[in-house]
Amino acid sequence: MSEKPYETAHVDELEALPVDDEGLVWRPVRRHFGIEAFGVNAYTAAKAGDRVVEEHTERTNEHEELYFVARGRARFTLDEETVDAPTGTFVFVAPETKRGAVAEEAGTLILGMGGKRGEAFAVSGWETSFAAYGYHRKGETERGVQLLREAVEREPGSWQGHYHLACLSALAGHREDALEHLASAVELDGEASRWASDDDDFAAVREEPRFRELVREPAAP
Repeated sequence: MSEKPYETAHVDELEALPVDDEGLVWRPVRRHFGIEAFGVNAYTAAKAGDRVVEEHTERTNEHEELYFVARGRARFTLDEETVDAPTGTFVFVAPETKRGAVAEEAGTLILGMGGKRGEAFAVSGWETSFAAYGYHRKGETERGVQLLREAVEREPGSWQGHYHLACLSALAGHREDALEHLASAVELDGEASRWASDDDDFAAVREEPRFRELVREPAAP
């Protein structure tokens, strides 16, 4: 929050961080304003057919989510059902429901809000990794690496933080750092070894002996 008791910003003034190769662009509302009382973000689509809500569930975080189509038109897929959502539509989704949306019109803008029922809001760790990978996709990989380094300094016991820093370090060409943080991630949670086994982010270090020691091969189907 600025020195004033309020702050304003147009959505186009927020950072535009690409999330995937399907056109999904994240506008980090909560991060921009430094909001700590609730979760809120925006997503935009440059053209019809672009993804505007990623496919996911909230089973892990147990977040209820509310989406609002502020501009344009979207087609939501909620489990097996398809819902048409023109401007002005609210879509409320329970944690276990698989959700995703594709823009039906260029310039579609969706606002997403969420939190866990019965608990005070806590900033989700995914925000930092989203931002870091977004910078990487924009060609600013070192900026993403630095963001994750700061996150790991704040929470050295988070295996996900070390894992994502290892990924981005490998993509940035910091081979030793990548292996060090992968080792930390595996030490904190052995699940990191399985994730790394077929993660393309580690292509630059995959033949390193230490990588092979850290990563176990995935189980045969």
